[in-house]
Amino acid sequence: MADRMTQILPVHRLNQAPDHTSIAEWWASEKQKGTEEAAVVTKAAELLRSSDIPVGFPTETVYGLGADATRSAAVQGIYKAKKRPSDNPLIIHVDSLDMLSRLLNPTLTRDELANPNINSPRNQIPAIYEPLISRFWPGPLTVLLPNPKGSLLAKEVTAGLPTFGARMPSSAFARLLIHVTDRPLAAPSANASTKPSPTTAQHVYDDLNGRIDIILDGGPCGVGVESTVVDGLSDPPAVLRPGGVGIEEIRSCPGWENVKVGYHDGALQSKEAPRAPGMKYRHYSPKAQVVLFEASLDSSSIASRVKKQQLDIAMVSGKRKIGIVRTRTWPVALGLASDNIQKLTVHELPVTSLHDTIANINNETDSSPLIIYDVDLGPGADSIARGLFSALRRLDGLNVDVIYVEGIRDEEGDLAAAVMNRLRKASEVAVTV
Repeated sequence: MADRMTQILPVHRLNQAPDHTSIAEWWASEKQKGTEEAAVVTKAAELLRSSDIPVGFPTETVYGLGADATRSAAVQGIYKAKKRPSDNPLIIHVDSLDMLSRLLNPTLTRDELANPNINSPRNQIPAIYEPLISRFWPGPLTVLLPNPKGSLLAKEVTAGLPTFGARMPSSAFARLLIHVTDRPLAAPSANASTKPSPTTAQHVYDDLNGRIDIILDGGPCGVGVESTVVDGLSDPPAVLRPGGVGIEEIRSCPGWENVKVGYHDGALQSKEAPRAPGMKYRHYSPKAQVVLFEASLDSSSIASRVKKQQLDIAMVSGKRKIGIVRTRTWPVALGLASDNIQKLTVHELPVTSLHDTIANINNETDSSPLIIYDVDLGPGADSIARGLFSALRRLDGLNVDVIYVEGIRDEEGDLAAAVMNRLRKASEVAVTV
């Protein structure tokens, strides 16, 4: 794909609008006002219908890279822009159950689907999903559905699988864009393949500048981790990827009491076919080495391990820049330094604090200072989820050599499990007792 001029176009007002019961009425009002943001949405929708270059746009989870899911050339554009392996399936985003019904009933016209007097099957959504859809849609939940004979979806969407994943985002803006485009959008996260997921438009630009034409900037995403993916076609049903909807919430729904964990935190073997995105390949990874410390480890013992490892690295290579991502118990810079701490202003990083800590922790070994960048994500799972990808990206931008991360306990809650899943996929080393 040749280098392109990538534009970031603001849609902050529309992205911050309250949820609307009628997307159609909302859009009619916006068009009548003739606002600049309405013109931006119109332009993006035209590109999605006619161009093979995907569009970056905000959702409530992370930024998505959208393309018309019914056109092969458009979907191929996603794989090219992300440099994503072609056997990694994509999730389809719809604006309504009507749009999903059209995908599940490809032989029926819209009029036929809307006419109750026509004796044809319309609701092809398996009954197992009804309590989940009723409770969690619109929202950060993706359901695995059978791909019907004569499917309208491009074959590249499913990556050869007999199923496809679909979700209806709770972001009113995302649904507005889908409505105006009048196409289901295939939309993985809008990052380069394997890199941390983007939660701001700038993250998308950093990864995909020159590969796509426009990025719709709606500000930071609210959830910070991708949607939960569930498979109700298996018995018992399974969670294939943890995310914005927790497994305990799912277990509270009829028919899902015995849902099992169908994922593991490493990557699948090369010959295994992934049932959902994010299962097969190393993911969410910055350039720097990520060392994850499980929550059961004592911070004082971690500090000594970090100090020894960093000094060993420095003696061999002369590398002296590290990042520390804290959550619950670690002290600033793990107590490795206490003087000359300077806060940095990082506008796009929704975290409690970021310090530029410079210290000389072993003058006998190396007279050059060890530079420690300290990020405090705060103790709450929600703040950790929102700030995690930004922290990894920011530390990568500072060209650190290694990032040490304080983990949290999976069993503390649903978001905690999703956070640890992402961290284990990002890390090269996981330290446990």
